[in-house]
Amino acid sequence: MPARRLPSWVWVTGLTAGAIAAVVALTAQAESGPHPTASAVKSPHASASAGAKPSAAPKPSAPSQARVPEKSGAGRRVVYSLGQHRVWLVDADDTARRTFAVWPGTVNPAVGSYTVSVRKDAVTGSDGVAIEHVVYFSAASGVNIAFSNAVDGSSPPPAAAGAQTGGIRMAKADGTALWAFGETGTKVRVVD
Repeated sequence: MPARRLPSWVWVTGLTAGAIAAVVALTAQAESGPHPTASAVKSPHASASAGAKPSAAPKPSAPSQARVPEKSGAGRRVVYSLGQHRVWLVDADDTARRTFAVWPGTVNPAVGSYTVSVRKDAVTGSDGVAIEHVVYFSAASGVNIAFSNAVDGSSPPPAAAGAQTGGIRMAKADGTALWAFGETGTKVRVVD
């Protein structure tokens, strides 16, 4: 007796049910993963004191913030503005490739020119947070100053009273971009 073929609607129904089951399983898996919480974040514009009010994310850039600051040097460089809490990745033709807001540490570098001296894939920050894309360029008051991002993508918690932290944190995508741009020897210009 020859095998009977199943109608096409049976195949379509079976494949659709399987796809829905896979989506439900992946959704459940994603929901159980780690998520940054708004209660453990600090605005990049807030002070570094323990009483700083948390904010979920850096504020989007305004058109005036998108321009590379004047007197920030020339050529390919990373520009960090202390006052704007903002970084620019600038190409050799002085065009900003990318700009983004950051969360500064409690110790700031002095205004001036630096170079990227050391890079580390991943370490634990002085606040106990797992960080990656660590790009060191300065030291002040015995504290190393570096750009980095949290491995889990969260912003840093408010600093404890009297804590000295030199990490300039950024969103994960921005940390990845700075890591790719800021090779050892890359110029860093800190401006007001």
